[in-house]
Amino acid sequence: MSDDASTAGVFAVLKATPLPVRYLLGGVLVNQLGAFVQTFLLLYLTLRGVSVAAAGACLVAYSVGAIFGTILGGELTHRFGPRATIVTAMTASAPLVALIPWLSGPGMFWALIAVVALAGLVTQAYRPAAAVLLSDLMPEEHQVMGFSMMRIALNIGAALAPLLAAGLILVDWDLLFWADGATALLYSILAFSLLPKTPGAAEEPAEEEVEGDRRSAYAALVRDNRFLLYLGAVFVGTIVYAQFTVALPLTIVAGGHSATLYSAVLATSSLVLIISELKITTYVRKWPPQLAGGLGHFIFALGVGGYGLTTGSSVLVILSTVLFVSGLMISGPSMFAHPAKSPARVKARYIGTSHAVIGLASAIGPLFGVFAWTRLGNGIWLLCFGMGVVAGLFAWAGMTPKAPKLSPVPEAGTTQEAVGGKA
Repeated sequence: MSDDASTAGVFAVLKATPLPVRYLLGGVLVNQLGAFVQTFLLLYLTLRGVSVAAAGACLVAYSVGAIFGTILGGELTHRFGPRATIVTAMTASAPLVALIPWLSGPGMFWALIAVVALAGLVTQAYRPAAAVLLSDLMPEEHQVMGFSMMRIALNIGAALAPLLAAGLILVDWDLLFWADGATALLYSILAFSLLPKTPGAAEEPAEEEVEGDRRSAYAALVRDNRFLLYLGAVFVGTIVYAQFTVALPLTIVAGGHSATLYSAVLATSSLVLIISELKITTYVRKWPPQLAGGLGHFIFALGVGGYGLTTGSSVLVILSTVLFVSGLMISGPSMFAHPAKSPARVKARYIGTSHAVIGLASAIGPLFGVFAWTRLGNGIWLLCFGMGVVAGLFAWAGMTPKAPKLSPVPEAGTTQEAVGGKA
């Protein structure tokens, strides 16, 4: 990395960002603005007269579909390339999501749950493709910043989507799903029109085969101990992160605070992330990745641990949130970028697997939070602190680069023979 690259600020990196990457990030933002299914599906179905149990089953079906969708997305990206995967996934997602209002009536449960599961499958399949394309197009010295920009695009979309949803709900609840389908279709059109057509790793000319290339990429992943530790950090850290929306509101209400404090916490976290993450990343990207991942998780752990001490103090809740978000900003971009550093022949599958682990942990996180809260009460935060530290240790070990193998130094006699031997 050149000195200029290592010291480039936010605006310099934005200026150096290739135009296709800007299109990619714009498409991610557009798609996230309409991502209403997972957030509003449960509430929508219960308002339409579907039982809570059936609505919950639909939400579980979407989450399970999303887990397998990220693996499918990695496989499709490997075989057919990122643009083809994004276009296919978003084109398939649009009608599936738009069908949900028509299938929410009586006697349509099995059709509804099948469509919701398929919607989760195809909707999330674009994520590995977007990550692969970003890593392929962004200059190497700016890749961590590139993934930070993708996180910002997702966070801005996630922050604005509820505001857009509030306006749509005032007109008609069904508009949520039609708008979701429309933004998916728009993303598909933008991707087809503006993103470069790059081949999948399976389409590229085969290089000289080595022993590692003969093994399945997934078998190689299972044998990759460092990457498994990284996945452990992702899994544990995501479960702890889920408590921000599960155990924290319970803690705030149990502590005698009004629900408006939780709204203030959400606003604070979004504001700090959107304003500060890119600037912080300009410094963090110069660090060894294991330092960013490990230290970020430790600060994140301090934040969640602080929630256990906040009973009766709204100021401590906000301060703990700032620590919590600071840890995310330090570790997040490097953690997000890490699978993209894998060799091209396995990169899409590694990225897909990491997204699947995030999806699995996101599905388990609320169940864990409710179970732990009912048994430990405020003690859940001490448990989460310990889990955050463990995640940091996993990240440190899993993201530490392997030491290069040194060639054995030939003996003096062997060297002399090689130099003086026959041509």
